[in-house]
Amino acid sequence: MDAVSLVTGGAGFLGSHVVDALLAQGERVVVLDDLSGGFSENVPDGVRFVQGSILDDGLVDRIFREQRVRHVYHLAAYAAEGLSHFIRRFNYQNNLIGSVNLINASVNHEVECFVFTSSIAVYGPNQVPMHEALVPMPEDPYGVAKLAVEQDLRACHEQFGLPYVIFRPHNVYGERQNIGDRYRNVIGIFMNQIMQGEPMTIFGDGRQTRAFTYAGDIAPVIADAPARPDAHGQVFNVGADTPYDVRVLAERVAAAMGVAPDIRHLDARKEVVDAYSSHDKVRAFFDVPPETSLDDGLARMAAWARATGARQSQPFGNIEIPRGLPASWANSAP
Repeated sequence: MDAVSLVTGGAGFLGSHVVDALLAQGERVVVLDDLSGGFSENVPDGVRFVQGSILDDGLVDRIFREQRVRHVYHLAAYAAEGLSHFIRRFNYQNNLIGSVNLINASVNHEVECFVFTSSIAVYGPNQVPMHEALVPMPEDPYGVAKLAVEQDLRACHEQFGLPYVIFRPHNVYGERQNIGDRYRNVIGIFMNQIMQGEPMTIFGDGRQTRAFTYAGDIAPVIADAPARPDAHGQVFNVGADTPYDVRVLAERVAAAMGVAPDIRHLDARKEVVDAYSSHDKVRAFFDVPPETSLDDGLARMAAWARATGARQSQPFGNIEIPRGLPASWANSAP
Protein backbone atom coordinates (compact mmCIF):
# COMPACT_ATOMS: atom_id res chain seq x y z
CA MET A 1 0.00 0.00 0.00
CA ASP A 2 1.37 3.40 -1.00
CA ALA A 3 2.00 5.97 1.71
CA VAL A 4 -0.38 8.90 2.00
CA SER A 5 -0.41 12.39 3.43
CA LEU A 6 -3.31 13.06 5.78
CA VAL A 7 -4.62 16.64 5.67
CA THR A 8 -7.04 17.62 8.42
CA GLY A 9 -9.23 20.54 7.45
CA GLY A 10 -8.48 19.75 3.82
CA ALA A 11 -11.98 20.78 2.70
CA GLY A 12 -11.47 24.16 4.30
CA PHE A 13 -9.68 27.24 3.12
CA LEU A 14 -5.93 26.96 3.70
CA GLY A 15 -6.14 23.17 3.98
CA SER A 16 -7.52 22.84 0.45
CA HIS A 17 -4.63 24.95 -0.88
CA VAL A 18 -2.16 22.66 0.89
CA VAL A 19 -3.91 19.68 -0.72
CA ASP A 20 -3.38 21.30 -4.12
CA ALA A 21 0.31 21.81 -3.37
CA LEU A 22 0.70 18.19 -2.28
CA LEU A 23 -0.98 16.91 -5.43
CA ALA A 24 1.37 19.06 -7.48
CA GLN A 25 4.23 17.20 -5.76
CA GLY A 26 2.72 13.85 -6.75
CA GLU A 27 1.56 12.94 -3.24
CA ARG A 28 -1.41 10.70 -2.45
CA VAL A 29 -3.75 12.56 -0.12
CA VAL A 30 -6.47 11.68 2.36
CA VAL A 31 -8.61 14.55 3.70
CA LEU A 32 -10.35 14.46 7.08
CA ASP A 33 -12.85 17.30 7.58
CA ASP A 34 -16.15 17.66 9.43
CA LEU A 35 -17.35 20.41 7.03
CA SER A 36 -18.07 22.76 9.94
CA GLY A 37 -16.20 25.48 8.07
CA GLY A 38 -15.26 23.80 4.80
CA PHE A 39 -17.05 22.56 1.72
CA SER A 40 -16.86 19.18 0.00
CA GLU A 41 -16.43 20.88 -3.37
CA ASN A 42 -13.05 22.15 -2.17
CA VAL A 43 -11.72 18.57 -2.23
CA PRO A 44 -10.26 17.77 -5.68
CA ASP A 45 -10.93 14.61 -7.63
CA GLY A 46 -8.52 11.80 -6.83
CA VAL A 47 -8.38 12.62 -3.12
CA ARG A 48 -10.03 10.32 -0.60
CA PHE A 49 -12.38 12.40 1.53
CA VAL A 50 -13.43 11.25 5.01
CA GLN A 51 -16.14 13.38 6.57
CA GLY A 52 -15.61 13.34 10.32
CA SER A 53 -14.14 15.12 13.29
CA ILE A 54 -10.67 15.04 14.79
CA LEU A 55 -12.52 14.78 18.11
CA ASP A 56 -13.59 11.26 17.11
CA ASP A 57 -10.49 9.40 18.31
CA GLY A 58 -11.89 6.09 17.07
CA LEU A 59 -12.23 7.48 13.55
CA VAL A 60 -8.76 9.01 13.71
CA ASP A 61 -7.24 5.69 14.80
CA ARG A 62 -9.14 3.83 12.07
CA ILE A 63 -7.78 6.14 9.36
CA PHE A 64 -4.23 5.55 10.57
CA ARG A 65 -4.82 1.78 10.72
CA GLU A 66 -6.37 1.55 7.27
CA GLN A 67 -4.06 3.99 5.52
CA ARG A 68 -0.30 4.09 5.48
CA VAL A 69 -0.10 7.64 6.81
CA ARG A 70 3.42 8.91 6.32
CA HIS A 71 2.89 12.65 6.84
CA VAL A 72 0.23 14.54 8.79
CA TYR A 73 -0.71 18.11 7.89
CA HIS A 74 -2.90 19.36 10.72
CA LEU A 75 -4.87 22.42 9.65
CA ALA A 76 -8.29 21.66 11.18
CA ALA A 77 -9.16 24.35 13.72
CA TYR A 78 -11.79 26.87 14.71
CA ALA A 79 -9.64 29.94 14.31
CA ALA A 80 -11.87 32.70 15.70
CA GLU A 81 -9.45 34.42 18.05
CA GLY A 82 -11.78 37.10 19.40
CA LEU A 83 -14.72 34.73 19.81
CA SER A 84 -12.54 32.18 21.62
CA HIS A 85 -12.89 34.22 24.85
CA PHE A 86 -16.59 33.38 24.87
CA ILE A 87 -16.40 29.72 23.70
CA ARG A 88 -13.52 28.49 25.82
CA ARG A 89 -14.61 24.86 26.19
CA PHE A 90 -15.40 24.57 22.47
CA ASN A 91 -12.06 26.19 21.65
CA TYR A 92 -9.98 23.82 23.76
CA GLN A 93 -11.87 20.74 22.63
CA ASN A 94 -11.48 21.52 18.94
CA ASN A 95 -8.07 23.18 18.90
CA LEU A 96 -6.28 21.24 21.66
CA ILE A 97 -7.96 17.89 22.39
CA GLY A 98 -8.55 17.17 18.69
CA SER A 99 -4.87 17.87 18.04
CA VAL A 100 -3.87 15.47 20.81
CA ASN A 101 -5.91 12.70 19.14
CA LEU A 102 -3.86 13.19 15.98
CA ILE A 103 -0.57 13.35 17.86
CA ASN A 104 -1.36 10.11 19.71
CA ALA A 105 -2.15 8.31 16.47
CA SER A 106 0.98 9.73 14.82
CA VAL A 107 3.18 8.36 17.59
CA ASN A 108 1.48 4.98 17.62
CA HIS A 109 1.72 4.59 13.85
CA GLU A 110 5.24 6.03 13.51
CA VAL A 111 4.41 8.98 11.26
CA GLU A 112 7.51 10.39 9.59
CA CYS A 113 6.57 14.07 10.02
CA PHE A 114 3.75 16.00 11.73
CA VAL A 115 3.22 19.45 10.20
CA PHE A 116 1.17 21.79 12.38
CA THR A 117 -0.29 25.17 11.47
CA SER A 118 -0.20 27.24 14.62
CA SER A 119 -0.72 31.02 14.59
CA ILE A 120 0.99 34.28 15.44
CA ALA A 121 -1.79 34.53 18.06
CA VAL A 122 0.68 32.72 20.33
CA TYR A 123 2.78 35.92 20.54
CA GLY A 124 0.06 38.12 22.06
CA PRO A 125 0.94 41.81 22.51
CA ASN A 126 4.61 41.34 21.67
CA GLN A 127 6.95 43.65 19.81
CA VAL A 128 6.58 43.85 16.04
CA PRO A 129 7.62 42.45 13.74
CA MET A 130 7.16 39.31 15.83
CA HIS A 131 10.00 36.80 15.51
CA GLU A 132 10.41 33.21 16.62
CA ALA A 133 12.84 34.00 19.46
CA LEU A 134 10.20 36.01 21.36
CA VAL A 135 8.60 34.50 24.46
CA PRO A 136 4.96 33.68 23.55
CA MET A 137 2.35 35.64 25.52
CA PRO A 138 -1.05 34.66 24.06
CA GLU A 139 -3.96 36.89 25.11
CA ASP A 140 -6.85 34.73 23.92
CA PRO A 141 -7.82 31.06 24.40
CA TYR A 142 -7.22 30.35 20.72
CA GLY A 143 -3.58 31.41 21.04
CA VAL A 144 -3.27 29.48 24.31
CA ALA A 145 -4.53 26.30 22.61
CA LYS A 146 -2.16 26.71 19.67
CA LEU A 147 0.80 27.23 21.98
CA ALA A 148 -0.20 24.16 24.02
CA VAL A 149 -0.15 22.01 20.88
CA GLU A 150 3.27 23.39 19.96
CA GLN A 151 4.56 22.45 23.41
CA ASP A 152 2.96 19.01 23.24
CA LEU A 153 4.70 18.34 19.93
CA ARG A 154 8.03 19.24 21.48
CA ALA A 155 7.33 16.93 24.41
CA CYS A 156 6.30 14.11 22.05
CA HIS A 157 9.49 14.53 20.09
CA GLU A 158 11.57 14.35 23.26
CA GLN A 159 9.69 11.31 24.57
CA PHE A 160 8.87 9.37 21.39
CA GLY A 161 10.97 10.91 18.61
CA LEU A 162 8.00 12.24 16.60
CA PRO A 163 9.41 14.58 13.91
CA TYR A 164 7.45 17.81 13.51
CA VAL A 165 7.47 21.24 11.86
CA ILE A 166 5.41 24.16 13.15
CA PHE A 167 4.22 27.10 11.05
CA ARG A 168 2.71 30.29 12.43
CA PRO A 169 0.71 31.87 9.57
CA HIS A 170 -1.33 35.03 9.94
CA ASN A 171 -4.32 36.75 8.35
CA VAL A 172 -4.51 34.41 5.37
CA TYR A 173 -6.97 35.20 2.60
CA GLY A 174 -7.80 34.07 -0.91
CA GLU A 175 -10.09 31.88 -2.96
CA ARG A 176 -12.22 29.32 -1.06
CA GLN A 177 -12.26 31.29 2.17
CA ASN A 178 -15.50 30.81 4.10
CA ILE A 179 -16.82 34.33 3.59
CA GLY A 180 -19.98 33.40 5.52
CA ASP A 181 -18.09 33.20 8.81
CA ARG A 182 -18.92 36.42 10.66
CA TYR A 183 -16.29 35.97 13.40
CA ARG A 184 -13.03 35.64 11.48
CA ASN A 185 -11.25 36.47 8.23
CA VAL A 186 -11.87 40.19 7.88
CA ILE A 187 -11.36 40.28 4.10
CA GLY A 188 -14.00 37.60 3.59
CA ILE A 189 -16.35 39.43 5.95
CA PHE A 190 -15.88 42.68 4.01
CA MET A 191 -16.53 41.03 0.64
CA ASN A 192 -19.60 39.22 1.93
CA GLN A 193 -20.99 42.46 3.37
CA ILE A 194 -20.41 44.29 0.08
CA MET A 195 -22.20 41.59 -1.92
CA GLN A 196 -25.18 41.87 0.45
CA GLY A 197 -25.32 45.65 0.05
CA GLU A 198 -24.24 46.29 3.62
CA PRO A 199 -21.51 48.55 5.03
CA MET A 200 -18.15 47.08 5.95
CA THR A 201 -17.96 46.94 9.74
CA ILE A 202 -14.78 47.76 11.64
CA PHE A 203 -14.25 47.30 15.37
CA GLY A 204 -12.92 50.51 16.92
CA ASP A 205 -11.08 53.17 14.95
CA GLY A 206 -9.57 50.77 12.41
CA ARG A 207 -5.98 51.63 13.26
CA GLN A 208 -5.20 47.98 14.01
CA THR A 209 -2.38 46.79 11.76
CA ARG A 210 -2.03 43.37 10.15
CA ALA A 211 -0.07 41.86 7.26
CA PHE A 212 -2.49 40.00 4.97
CA THR A 213 -1.19 36.75 3.50
CA TYR A 214 -2.31 35.29 0.18
CA ALA A 215 -2.94 31.54 0.63
CA GLY A 216 -1.15 30.56 -2.56
CA ASP A 217 2.09 32.06 -1.25
CA ILE A 218 2.34 29.84 1.83
CA ALA A 219 0.61 26.55 0.92
CA PRO A 220 3.64 25.25 -1.07
CA VAL A 221 5.97 26.07 1.83
CA ILE A 222 3.79 24.14 4.29
CA ALA A 223 3.52 21.20 1.89
CA ASP A 224 7.30 21.07 1.50
CA ALA A 225 8.05 20.76 5.23
CA PRO A 226 8.60 16.96 5.53
CA ALA A 227 11.17 17.10 2.70
CA ARG A 228 13.27 19.60 4.68
CA PRO A 229 14.89 17.55 7.47
CA ASP A 230 16.88 20.55 8.66
CA ALA A 231 13.54 22.24 9.40
CA HIS A 232 12.27 19.41 11.60
CA GLY A 233 11.82 20.46 15.20
CA GLN A 234 11.63 24.12 14.19
CA VAL A 235 9.01 26.87 14.38
CA PHE A 236 8.51 29.28 11.47
CA ASN A 237 6.49 32.41 10.94
CA VAL A 238 5.10 32.35 7.42
CA GLY A 239 3.16 35.03 5.58
CA ALA A 240 3.21 38.54 4.17
CA ASP A 241 5.66 41.20 5.30
CA THR A 242 3.81 44.48 4.72
CA PRO A 243 1.33 45.63 7.38
CA TYR A 244 -1.78 47.67 6.59
CA ASP A 245 -4.25 49.22 8.96
CA VAL A 246 -7.81 47.96 8.71
CA ARG A 247 -9.13 51.28 7.33
CA VAL A 248 -6.76 51.03 4.37
CA LEU A 249 -7.68 47.37 3.94
CA ALA A 250 -11.38 48.26 3.72
CA GLU A 251 -10.64 50.79 0.97
CA ARG A 252 -8.57 48.24 -0.98
CA VAL A 253 -11.28 45.58 -0.66
CA ALA A 254 -13.94 48.01 -1.86
CA ALA A 255 -11.77 48.88 -4.88
CA ALA A 256 -11.27 45.18 -5.69
CA MET A 257 -15.03 44.67 -5.53
CA GLY A 258 -15.67 47.71 -7.73
CA VAL A 259 -17.60 49.78 -5.18
CA ALA A 260 -17.07 52.94 -3.16
CA PRO A 261 -16.04 52.22 0.45
CA ASP A 262 -18.96 52.28 2.88
CA ILE A 263 -17.63 51.79 6.40
CA ARG A 264 -19.44 51.56 9.74
CA HIS A 265 -17.42 51.62 12.96
CA LEU A 266 -18.48 49.39 15.85
CA ASP A 267 -17.42 49.56 19.47
CA ALA A 268 -13.83 48.43 19.96
CA ARG A 269 -13.23 44.90 21.17
CA LYS A 270 -10.27 43.49 23.06
CA GLU A 271 -7.61 42.50 20.52
CA VAL A 272 -3.93 42.93 19.80
CA VAL A 273 -3.48 46.28 18.06
CA ASP A 274 -0.40 45.50 15.94
CA ALA A 275 0.25 41.95 14.74
CA TYR A 276 2.66 41.11 11.95
CA SER A 277 5.79 39.03 11.87
CA SER A 278 9.31 38.61 10.55
CA HIS A 279 9.96 35.87 7.99
CA ASP A 280 13.75 35.85 7.87
CA LYS A 281 13.92 32.39 9.41
CA VAL A 282 11.56 30.64 7.00
CA ARG A 283 13.45 32.11 4.04
CA ALA A 284 16.65 30.57 5.40
CA PHE A 285 15.11 27.06 5.34
CA PHE A 286 12.59 27.08 2.48
CA ASP A 287 12.19 28.31 -1.08
CA VAL A 288 9.59 30.97 -0.36
CA PRO A 289 7.81 32.29 -3.48
CA PRO A 290 7.64 36.03 -4.16
CA GLU A 291 4.93 37.74 -2.14
CA THR A 292 1.66 38.40 -3.95
CA SER A 293 0.79 42.07 -3.59
CA LEU A 294 -2.31 42.88 -1.57
CA ASP A 295 -4.08 44.40 -4.58
CA ASP A 296 -3.33 41.39 -6.80
CA GLY A 297 -4.44 38.93 -4.14
CA LEU A 298 -7.63 40.89 -3.45
CA ALA A 299 -8.42 41.01 -7.18
CA ARG A 300 -8.15 37.22 -7.42
CA MET A 301 -10.27 36.68 -4.32
CA ALA A 302 -12.85 39.25 -5.43
CA ALA A 303 -13.28 37.50 -8.80
CA TRP A 304 -13.82 34.19 -6.98
CA ALA A 305 -16.19 35.75 -4.43
CA ARG A 306 -18.36 37.36 -7.12
CA ALA A 307 -18.55 34.04 -8.97
CA THR A 308 -19.41 32.17 -5.77
CA GLY A 309 -21.85 34.72 -4.40
CA ALA A 310 -22.63 35.90 -0.89
CA ARG A 311 -23.03 33.39 1.90
CA GLN A 312 -25.43 33.70 4.80
CA SER A 313 -23.70 34.59 8.03
CA GLN A 314 -24.95 32.56 10.98
CA PRO A 315 -24.37 33.36 14.66
CA PHE A 316 -22.39 30.87 16.72
CA GLY A 317 -24.94 28.58 18.34
CA ASN A 318 -23.45 27.90 21.76
CA ILE A 319 -21.93 30.94 23.47
CA GLU A 320 -20.56 29.79 26.83
CA ILE A 321 -19.86 33.21 28.39
CA PRO A 322 -22.19 35.95 27.12
CA ARG A 323 -20.73 38.69 29.33
CA GLY A 324 -18.83 41.21 27.23
CA LEU A 325 -19.76 39.62 23.90
CA PRO A 326 -19.71 42.35 21.21
CA ALA A 327 -23.24 43.40 20.36
CA SER A 328 -22.73 42.68 16.65
CA TRP A 329 -21.89 39.07 17.57
CA ALA A 330 -24.80 38.68 19.94
CA ASN A 331 -27.58 39.20 17.39
CA SER A 332 -28.41 37.61 14.07
CA ALA A 333 -27.22 40.46 11.84
CA PRO A 334 -24.13 39.76 9.71
